[in-house]
Amino acid sequence: MTKLGSAIFSRLVIIIPYAWLLFFFLIPFFIVFRISLSTTAIAQPPYEPVFALADGLSGLLAKIGQFSFDNYVWLTEDALYLNAYLSSLWIAGVSTLITLLIGYPIAYGMAQAPRTLRPTLLMLVILPFWTSFLIRVYAWIAILKPEGLLNQFLIGIGIIDTPLIIMNTNWAIYIGIVYSYLPFMVLPLYSALEKMDNTLIEAAQDLGCPQISAFWKVTFPLSIPGIVAGCMLVFIPAVGEFVIPDLLGGSQTLMIGKTLWNEFNANRDWPVSAAVATILLLILVVPIVFFQNAQAKAEEQGR
Repeated sequence: MTKLGSAIFSRLVIIIPYAWLLFFFLIPFFIVFRISLSTTAIAQPPYEPVFALADGLSGLLAKIGQFSFDNYVWLTEDALYLNAYLSSLWIAGVSTLITLLIGYPIAYGMAQAPRTLRPTLLMLVILPFWTSFLIRVYAWIAILKPEGLLNQFLIGIGIIDTPLIIMNTNWAIYIGIVYSYLPFMVLPLYSALEKMDNTLIEAAQDLGCPQISAFWKVTFPLSIPGIVAGCMLVFIPAVGEFVIPDLLGGSQTLMIGKTLWNEFNANRDWPVSAAVATILLLILVVPIVFFQNAQAKAEEQGR
């Protein structure tokens, strides 16, 4: 490959990710942010834009002073939205912690399994992805409802006398999120653990370190990049989850995904729903930046 071809290829490698972010992140974010500055109107679509894209950059600059942040002020005045954000962060955080506690032993067992068996175990982890996400969530309704399979099984073996009330509670949401996003936790953890040099454990044990201590002092620190990646892959989509809380949670379940859907679809208040989505995106940028910094530090330590 010539120097010119190599230079063009290196530039393409850099340009393609930035182009992807431009078209699938920045432009959609700009559109949503533009709607959040608009006012509700009886029209189609149901809002009056504060500026038109046809006005160009000059028209945008001329109307900056007319931008109204009333929709954002409204979100701060109504406790419903703050409670929805806090509830979403809490449910997503608890679900992520439970997923980590379940996913780490699974990933560790896969990494320690014979190499001939690892592809089969990996396929079993990703096997649920072959079924529709919606169907899998609906299946949990049949399992968790009072007359469902779980209660019938527990009553049949004599553990309980009356059915457990799990459906329409936060526990049902936890179960749904953990089940649905478990592969997103296991895969990065497995990737980190599978690449680990086992001779480090042997060296620690030869120096008199017990097996449990060797795990906490050697294995666990080396798997932190996988833990961070798995937690981010679970936490970020769980915060804005809509399907699982809507199907498994009760009417009192408050998550920002359901609130956003109600504002957009039921109330037809697109500007407020766009403001809710904008703030949600800004909240999620924090863990994304944290994830990127952790990756950068891990790469520096690996060099």
